[in-house]
Amino acid sequence: MMSPLSSPVLFHVGPIPVTQPVVTTWGIMAVLTVGAACISLSLTPEAPGRLQTFLELGVTALDRQIRETMRTEPAPYRSFVGTLFLFILVANWSSLVPGVQPPTAVLATDAALAITVFLAIIIFGVRSGGVRGYLRSFLWPSVVMIPLNLIGTVTRTFSLMVRLFGNVMAGVFIIGIVLSLAGLLVPVPLMALDLLTGAVQAYIFAILAMVFISGVLTRPALSATSQSIEKTGSRS
Repeated sequence: MMSPLSSPVLFHVGPIPVTQPVVTTWGIMAVLTVGAACISLSLTPEAPGRLQTFLELGVTALDRQIRETMRTEPAPYRSFVGTLFLFILVANWSSLVPGVQPPTAVLATDAALAITVFLAIIIFGVRSGGVRGYLRSFLWPSVVMIPLNLIGTVTRTFSLMVRLFGNVMAGVFIIGIVLSLAGLLVPVPLMALDLLTGAVQAYIFAILAMVFISGVLTRPALSATSQSIEKTGSRS
């Protein structure tokens, strides 16, 4: 079993080493992209089939979750949150393929996913209230919270990475140990549990991403705080 901090190099592209998690990640991206393109071509609004009905139910559930978590319309965030959840889900479940370790069991992959959420928070925050509106989000609920809010932007990114890495890597280790000691059939219940854990971890990661993004969206409390600060500045 590979170390979570160093992955075996499969081949080189010039001076750049390409590791197994990178190949698996690009393979998952290719499968999801091709699958989405093929499914899109078969969608018919006049006579939806079972697959289309299932997908529409999934999109409806995603929209409802975004509304309940972020308290906003889901359209601007549906693609990012849905893609994030689907990729992590498939990455976690890739452990079922013999000889494949899920890329989410490697610290570098989880760090990249956490950084993606970190950048999305900035992008959606600026898109919602502009640069000034995003910077004002660090004033909430008061000016004295600026240092803690700045530290929080880093620590929550780190917590996303560690949470996903720890849970996925623990499942990989447990199944590997039981498989080496007990044979092929005994770990089957553990593999089913690992599938459930992988789905739960993808869901939690997506939920936390929504919570963090909603924290920088324009809010009435932020407007009131900024107005009071501007009034204080004009009086002085």
